[in-house]
Amino acid sequence: MNVRATATVRPSFLIPDCVERPGDDPIFALNAEAAKRKAAGRKVINATLGALMDDAGELAVMQSVFDALARVPAKKAAGYAPIAGVPRFLELVIRDLYGDGPLAAQSVAAATPGGTGALHHAIVNFLEPGQALLTTDFYWGPYKTLAEHTRRRVETFGMFDRAGRFGIENFERALAGQLARQGRSLILLNTPCHNPTGYALDEREWADLERVLREQAPKGQIVLLVDFAYARFSPGAAEAWVRHAERLVGDVLVLVAYTASKSFTQYGARIGALVASHPDELERKRISAALSYSCRGTWSNCNHAGQLAIAELLGDPAQRARADRERDVLRTLLLERVQAFNAAAQAAKLAYPRYDGGFFVTVFCKDGDRVAARMRDDDVFVVPQAGGVRIALCSTPAADVPRLVDALARAVAAGAPGSHDAEARA
Repeated sequence: MNVRATATVRPSFLIPDCVERPGDDPIFALNAEAAKRKAAGRKVINATLGALMDDAGELAVMQSVFDALARVPAKKAAGYAPIAGVPRFLELVIRDLYGDGPLAAQSVAAATPGGTGALHHAIVNFLEPGQALLTTDFYWGPYKTLAEHTRRRVETFGMFDRAGRFGIENFERALAGQLARQGRSLILLNTPCHNPTGYALDEREWADLERVLREQAPKGQIVLLVDFAYARFSPGAAEAWVRHAERLVGDVLVLVAYTASKSFTQYGARIGALVASHPDELERKRISAALSYSCRGTWSNCNHAGQLAIAELLGDPAQRARADRERDVLRTLLLERVQAFNAAAQAAKLAYPRYDGGFFVTVFCKDGDRVAARMRDDDVFVVPQAGGVRIALCSTPAADVPRLVDALARAVAAGAPGSHDAEARA
């Protein structure tokens, strides 16, 4: 006799918080769809993924990095790295950020798998579970993923004021409110070459930010994390903020999320560091121990060969000069695309923030999902977000920019009447 088991709905073995989590990052999903269409012979413009591509659509790489990796002795590369990272690598990362300035002697660091690992360590060590980090309302989506995965949250402030500049008054209100509620604040500030808008704070904006932080510091523990991911592709001085950090440190804990993913075109090697600056030696020792503990409790240790190779590039003057020359070529390639976009977008009267350089720019519109969907009808792929669409010029040849902007302008006009108004995002 056949006995058919009665179908029953059993609860998931996952804990409740994990049952409905998405299995794929939306940006990678869009990239996969664009690649599928291209493989089918369609003329696709894929402005989704944050990796620098050459004009032939191939990943742009720096040969100096691969040569440095090849020189790492096999038995060293195969061995475990120290838990907190290779000391020479960490020393040179700090020097790369601060040179011989005062912050170099007031900093400690831990190696992390890319900038994402640095963000993770900042969130779990400087916020209590249930508390919120503070960032701009346009932000890299994984900030939210990292916060939620570690039982924290994200709070935002309006990034731009009505004049299109950094919304310092918005920031001041949000910071004061957060300090009143939770007694501490971890601020994630991605500049220069902000992802997703391309914006870079200028000297006046940094001065305003310094003033607000100093005024608010007596009200609670403030940690300022500078997400330095794209800074080496800035057309201007990426270190302009350092003198403000020098004056803030002590009143504010200054962190930097450092990554070789963008700076050395090594997205897959997962080499990064979290750098923390404070004038008190005891506090630095506490932070260093806490970061090392977090390393052991997550990934244990990081890519040994990558740390040794990047240390060679940072520490050997000839190798560093070679890497800098190669990066300059790539920076020039990117700047040509930025200039092409600015010319076409201004002619089309698109609304977007000041954009001087970087991998991405955001064009403001009222319905990013609808605009991005209309552009896909033209085989042009961008990333929708609240209040706009993100365009990865890092992966878009300058010759394709006019077609991209034309598709974007038509989609904005059709999808969101009135969204050309520069005040739509104020």
